Amino acid sequence: MNGLLGKKIGATQIFTENGRLEPATLIEVGPCDIVQIKADGKDGYSAVQLGFLDAKPKNVNKPAKGHFKSVTPKRYLREFRIDEAGIKDMKVGDRFSVDIFNKGDFVDIRGTSKGKGFQGGVRRWGFRGGPGGHGSMHHRAPGSIGSSSFPSRVFKGQHLPGRMGGDTITTQNLRILDIDKENNLLTVKGAVPGHKDSLVVVTISKKKKRKGVSDGNTKA
Repeated sequence: MNGLLGKKIGATQIFTENGRLEPATLIEVGPCDIVQIKADGKDGYSAVQLGFLDAKPKNVNKPAKGHFKSVTPKRYLREFRIDEAGIKDMKVGDRFSVDIFNKGDFVDIRGTSKGKGFQGGVRRWGFRGGPGGHGSMHHRAPGSIGSSSFPSRVFKGQHLPGRMGGDTITTQNLRILDIDKENNLLTVKGAVPGHKDSLVVVTISKKKKRKGVSDGNTKA
């Protein structure tokens, strides 16, 4: 397995072995059960579907009960691509936990950022704003966005006020500072997208290879 589902617990800070204070985020990772295995010959690609957190029986309809016939119904389902050779030794019901990660590994974490509602250009895009004097009458308004007589339209992608946040964000190359296997807790350096108790997907970093045990001096 190259990744698992988890739940963001919250932000904290820890001291490393050399006495440095590092900002960190606690994530409850797994356990995740294999709900479905997809093969290249049948489905066109090879992958495993993992389930995370048990669902209440009253929230599971009949089609979902058929899908979960071999495992306990889960609240969240996500697919992870694995090559054909990797899924040969896997079967539905296999469980994976935080053991697939090692202290010092680099991981990519994907989550949904906090929704901030409708925001103006200053908050959303960092516009400077107009003069602050009483007579300017132009403080936080976006101002003119036209393009004269040609092409007489607003270009696509123009930064304007609108809905902010609630996007899928991937934070890359976060170093694992500590692992609590008994409580399935992962401590990673830095910030992770999303609010507390939100779903996150933790995968082995694509840009940085495994580093082994960290001495606290490696910069992530």
